Amino acid sequence: MAIDQTRRFVPVSIAVLTVSDTRTAANDTSGDTLAARVQAAGHTLADRAIARDDVPAIEAYLRRWIADPAVDVVITTGGTGITGRDVTPEAFERVMEKRIEGFGELFRMISFSKIGTSTMQSRAIGGVAGGTYLFALPGSTGAVKDGWDDILVSQLDSRFRPCNLVELMPRLQEHLNAAE
Repeated sequence: MAIDQTRRFVPVSIAVLTVSDTRTAANDTSGDTLAARVQAAGHTLADRAIARDDVPAIEAYLRRWIADPAVDVVITTGGTGITGRDVTPEAFERVMEKRIEGFGELFRMISFSKIGTSTMQSRAIGGVAGGTYLFALPGSTGAVKDGWDDILVSQLDSRFRPCNLVELMPRLQEHLNAAE
């Protein structure tokens, strides 16, 4: 499992949403970390926003970006815990066509090696809607680093072998063609 330097890098367009009742542009360290990593990897930061822990507010951003052909991936940070205000997975469930079960499972496995059984409190989730990948990470900067550095940076790199999510992008909506 490695980067195949003989293959061409294909940058993807990624929107970043911080979900929080308390974060602002001035103190959004997790969003800053994620945006910086997206750009450092050679991808395009398509958009960035902060939404309150509110299902309709989160859903509105997701739907807008899913409908935007210039956005390939949406990554959120925050709202994946188990408290009453943590509702990001619920917003994802309203828009997802397919879940990527392995994303949450893999995130928790990686997180377990760093924070132990506390990782069971994470409801990190991944999915697809309208040909757009959706990933919800916890709100801590450490969790953002784990999710990006240990999973997403390689899966969103077209050169990663044996396979990656980028090479599947042209096929995400092939079910629409089958109906014709």
